[in-house]
Amino acid sequence: MSAPILGKSYDIPASLDAPRAPRRTAGNNFEKYAWLFMRFSGLLLIVLVFGHLFIGLMVDGGVKRLNFAFVAGKWANPFWQLWDLAMLWLAQLHGGNGLRTVIDDYSRKDSTRFWLKTLLAVSMILIMGVGSYVIFTFDPNIS
Repeated sequence: MSAPILGKSYDIPASLDAPRAPRRTAGNNFEKYAWLFMRFSGLLLIVLVFGHLFIGLMVDGGVKRLNFAFVAGKWANPFWQLWDLAMLWLAQLHGGNGLRTVIDDYSRKDSTRFWLKTLLAVSMILIMGVGSYVIFTFDPNIS
């Protein structure tokens, strides 16, 4: 196929004209909301992560005070438990959504795409579950 550009005709590679495989999606609305989620979760993650770093590294003595007692004291407050939980869940969902897009873009076979997405979902659920469990059942009194 040729396309006129500034009066001249240039050949367009077939790969740009027709991608090798159409994207498999659950619908246009899902992709739209996934795209919006990436933007808003990224902004919220910036606030959560920089707040986390500021409290841990800059306030009240900085890095020297980071130890088990610091984490125990921080997680004794439900506010910081929810802060860290939100950071964990948003980071997992944000990264998983990005990796899902990469899997869709680069896996050629439907079966490969299925198994990679299944592995991704299982690993995300496992990490969010274990992380949530640790945050809410953390015991500062180690014997």
